[in-house]
Formats: sequence, structure tokens, C-alpha cells
Amino acid sequence: MRTRFIDLVTFEVYGGKGGDGIVSFRREAYVPRGGPNGGDGGAGGSIQLVVDPKLTTLVDFRNGAIFRAEKGMSGGSNNKTGRRGKNTLLKVPPGTVVFDAETREQLCDLTENGQTLIAALGGDPGRGNSSFASSRVQAPRKATKGQPGQFRKIRLELSLIADAGLVGVPNAGKSTILSTVSAARPKIAGYPFTTIHPALGMIKMARGFSFVLADLPGLIEGASEGMGLGLQFLRHVERNRILIYVVGAGLELSPADQYRTVRDEILAYKPDLEELDEIVVLSKADLITDEEVTGILETLPENTLVISAVTGRGMDEFLIRTSGSIRRLRETEK
Repeated sequence: MRTRFIDLVTFEVYGGKGGDGIVSFRREAYVPRGGPNGGDGGAGGSIQLVVDPKLTTLVDFRNGAIFRAEKGMSGGSNNKTGRRGKNTLLKVPPGTVVFDAETREQLCDLTENGQTLIAALGGDPGRGNSSFASSRVQAPRKATKGQPGQFRKIRLELSLIADAGLVGVPNAGKSTILSTVSAARPKIAGYPFTTIHPALGMIKMARGFSFVLADLPGLIEGASEGMGLGLQFLRHVERNRILIYVVGAGLELSPADQYRTVRDEILAYKPDLEELDEIVVLSKADLITDEEVTGILETLPENTLVISAVTGRGMDEFLIRTSGSIRRLRETEK
């Protein structure tokens, strides 16, 4: 069964209540007035979000869900401290941005493997009566209760992290490219918005070099204002090292208009994405003549690649250029 792609979810988290302290006194033979020995409670468990690189979706969560950490245990006699409540670990994919849903404050951007955020802190434990003993009050009958854990309503937004992202208008051929060069199998059909969720593919090159390529949903004019898949698409664009503009032959929009439309919408959403490296690809070259290809290239940026996933034309050059750019960027980042 096909896995649902979930990239936006809101739910509630509750830290565990702290355990209560108790009132207790020593009961020993020949010691009629034993001192206080009531122990403290245990701290409440916390709700923790932790990055799991194996995940690519928020499908394990549902809107309106409630997660509670374990409460701490009460203290015991003989100054025994109650057991601490267990933390509840919620695994999220890299690229998960965490917001306080009520204040809209961004709490954390979880990008690294194993990175952790405490979403709701456990409550403080109560104190037993032995902790209140003093030279003036040698037999206190006072203990405190544990405090409630922290409550938060949080919103998770997933922005997929990939080395390169395929962007273009609907039906430009992005999914076919991804399925040709990787083991990913995105849905492919000859109608707009076949890809309504991002898909990731791992590309393995020579000498152990590999990179992640993302097939992102098709973009139409007005997306930066919410048209079509709109902001749902654009949120996934900014996590890529390289944007690969795929313009398809044989569509209603000319390749030049496709490139202009997609690029303008991306920069309207976030102007500094202009700093990302880009590669322009003319796909579906098998549908047009070489003369038509030459005319189209005159309207597109210099060094535009011409490919056909059906015939294999230009696919090796596409992989070589993409992997080379990613390799250089990784070296620069180091």
C-alpha cells in the first residue's frame, strides 16, 4: 500500500507530572520519636522530538493527537526517592521545523541526525518531609506535591532536505527523470499534478559518491500566493543545494515561459533562493525535432541540457553535471 505523505501536522504534548513527596517517620524499636524519613518524588518524564534519518514524512502523527510522558512516582519511606517518569520519544524526519502553535514562535529547526528537542518538560518532583527538617523543626509534617508537566500545542512543518530538487510546471517530466536515474517510483501520468507530494531518490555514482534527488510537485503561476499546490510546494524548495529547472517540450507553455514562471514564483516566495546553484534541463526531447531543439535552446539560459528519459539522450551528462555541482558544494561547505 502506498505510504501517505504528511508534511504539516498539529498536536498536543504534555510533560509528566512530578511525583509527590511523602510524610514518614522512622519506626524502630526503642526509638519512640524517630526522625522524619519521607522521600522526595521523582521528576516527570519529558516529551522529546528526535531526528531519525530513515523517515521522510510525518505520517506517524495525526492532527489533534495527544502525547503524554510518564509521571514521576511518589517518594517512599527511609528517604527513598520516587522513580523518575520515562521520557516519550517522538521520531521526526530531518528538515522538521517545530513551532508553538499558539504563539507561532519557531522553537527549533531539526536537521541533523539524532538532534533532539524537549517539546514539553516534565514537572518538578515534590519534596518529602525529611527535606524540611531543621534544628528548629525536627519532626516536620510537611511534604509537597509534584508539579504538573509542561503543556504545549505544537505544529510540525516538514521541508524535505535533498542535494538537488527537480522543479517545473506540472507534467514537465520531473517524475520520469527521477524514476529513470534512481530506484524511486513516483506516480507518473500524462496529466497535471500527478505528483502531489515530494518524492526522494538516492543516486549512486562511481567511487561511492551518492546524492539525494527530490521530485517536487508541479508549480503554476501564482503559487507564491497559494495558487495550485502553492506554499505546500514552495516549502520544500529551500532545503536543496541545487535547483534543477525542468522545462518540458510539447506543453501548452513554451519552455522559456515555463522557466520564467517557475523561477519567478520561487523568488517571490523567498528572494534569497536566487543564490542557489541552478541547472536548466529541456526534457522530452524525443517529442521534437533537432531543429526545434535548437530554436528552443536560443530562448533558454546558456548551458541548458537536452535530455530524454525515454531514449536516454543526455541522461549521463545530466548525472555528471549534477553530481559534479553537488560535490563542489559539499567541499565548499567543509
